[in-house]
Amino acid sequence: MHDEADDPIEAALELAREVAPDLDAILVTIYPDAETLDTIRPGDTDVEMANAVTRAVASQLAEEGVEVFVQRADRGAFRRWLAGREDRPDVRRRWVDRGRLLRGKDAFRALGLGTPPPEPPPRFPPAPGPTADRLLAAYEDRESVEFDSLAGALIEAGRDDVLDLAVRKVRARQSDENAAELWAELLAVAGRAAVGPSGWAELIALPVALAPGAVPDAVALADGLIASGGIAPEQELRVLPGWRSPDTIAELSAPATRRVLLDLVADREPQDLPPGDTDELARRGFGVLVGVRLDWGIPIWDVIEAEGGLPEESPEEDTPEERTRARALDLWRNQVAREHGGCVPLDVVPLSDAGAAIAEFLDEAGAQVEGLDEIREFIEVGRREAGGSEVLCRPEIVGGALELTLYTIEGRFLDALTLPPDRLPVPAEDMLGLLGAFVRLVRDPPLR
Repeated sequence: MHDEADDPIEAALELAREVAPDLDAILVTIYPDAETLDTIRPGDTDVEMANAVTRAVASQLAEEGVEVFVQRADRGAFRRWLAGREDRPDVRRRWVDRGRLLRGKDAFRALGLGTPPPEPPPRFPPAPGPTADRLLAAYEDRESVEFDSLAGALIEAGRDDVLDLAVRKVRARQSDENAAELWAELLAVAGRAAVGPSGWAELIALPVALAPGAVPDAVALADGLIASGGIAPEQELRVLPGWRSPDTIAELSAPATRRVLLDLVADREPQDLPPGDTDELARRGFGVLVGVRLDWGIPIWDVIEAEGGLPEESPEEDTPEERTRARALDLWRNQVAREHGGCVPLDVVPLSDAGAAIAEFLDEAGAQVEGLDEIREFIEVGRREAGGSEVLCRPEIVGGALELTLYTIEGRFLDALTLPPDRLPVPAEDMLGLLGAFVRLVRDPPLR
């Protein structure tokens, strides 16, 4: 009798078959020599067995429809990655060489395995009607995953006629609101796909409420966001240089949205989404930074094997790490508001949600501004005293109170107002963005 527990390959295959139904992708590692294996997995020097297990697992999971990513172990790259982390076995197993992952034919070639034949692209009848009905049936079945896959295939095939017909049918049978919801779902599908170096990419937007005459440098703002500490470690943001117009984003069709995604993944300037005019954006009050979010949370075979299965799903409540990242983003937003005259970066959202995020911000700001009558009257009195000169406001937060000082742009003092916390509709730190909506903020008094 052959004891499965004594056969690492058979044990790994059994585990692979067990977890395959819950996997879309897997990352496996191959080792060039025993020294590299021992560096990454201390005490393990049987490089032939390690690679044999990797090949067997990759082959098994590929047969089960799981996409296989491969990384070639490199001692130098691993040591550089580990240098900034705690040296523990569970940390070591999570190493991902992001810049050199292999997928598709390259991955199977590196493993020494035959390449599985590619699945042929789906074919749709020329007449759009039957496929539109099929898409709507999938859309109505909320528990089905067919809608995303079918909509994605139609978008990749450029079948605008099917998508447009489906929306028109919903409008005729139900309402304009239901048709808009379907269109939003199609745009959301178009903005995400199993593409890119990590296997999954999504278009993202950072809408920013701009203060008059205070449009920040787009590259510097994006760099600040990425460096803020507010981005999860398994995510990577790549942001286009230059501002985009909310109107241009709103006009994108689903196929155009998918082209933008593919352009950004390939590091190309998107022809469907040209930069906006900063003067016009400042006049309109909003600009959008557009980028792509790569998801590096690929399940790692070494982790699955060490834990004897897939890790348990995280609880729905926020973790301490998530709360720390949220605080880091708030600090970054407040810094942007202070340094750029009250500009307010909103949340990072999928590109298709940019317009909704702006509308929600305006609704919330409107509700909060209702409690700002004293401040608005203070600013209006200052404007009358300015005699036609532009009014600038220098805000300071002192012990939770908000101190406002008004000047003309020429440097003439106009008036000052101090509001304790109990007279503010929101904490003083959150007031800067609201103030920037109707007066230009400055860090220092203007010089005469």
